[in-house]
Amino acid sequence: MIRLLLIDDHHLVRQGIRSLAERAGDIDVVGESEGGEKAIALVESLKPDVVLLDISMPEMNGLDVLERFVTTAPRVRVVILSMHSDEAVVQRALKLGARGYLLKSALSEELLLAIRAAYRDEVYLSPSISRTLLDGFVNSLPASPVDLLTARERQVLQLIAEGNTNPQIARMLSLSVKTVEKHRTSLMDKLNIHDLAGLVRFAVKQGIIPLDS
Repeated sequence: MIRLLLIDDHHLVRQGIRSLAERAGDIDVVGESEGGEKAIALVESLKPDVVLLDISMPEMNGLDVLERFVTTAPRVRVVILSMHSDEAVVQRALKLGARGYLLKSALSEELLLAIRAAYRDEVYLSPSISRTLLDGFVNSLPASPVDLLTARERQVLQLIAEGNTNPQIARMLSLSVKTVEKHRTSLMDKLNIHDLAGLVRFAVKQGIIPLDS
């Protein structure tokens, strides 16, 4: 049985989760708390396997409780159940060691999955939370050098890297040789690459052409 401690300042929420746990068959709710200070004491006395923790609570918010657990109960696994989906809040919870983060709008099946995952020392996130973190990660990535090029410059780069000459590229793209030369000069300046071998290596590295081209 998974020993679960509920920490939420709403009685109806705790009652609903207790009922869900009882029906699950493998989860035993060993205690409840409506506030952080009491929860810290309960964790020490009841030694639950998993703590289901709200963030917005009186006296001490859930993230501060989680931070206390780092020193007072480092082995307990915490799953956050909150209405807060802000990326900064989620990141802080995970950095403090939370093994799960669900929104209160999550399905009951998700809650059970999160509790069981935490018990196995795995991490479970609501799909919307995963999307928030992924979007934040993608947006923080530096722009690829390829993004500096126009669509036509990328096309010319690929054809150059594939071994085509300027006149051949001009025929393939229905452009003048002079226009191709301008595109070639422009992309070389943007990439700061001024030889054919360098362009080929760049195109391979960026996945523009396969390694065996």
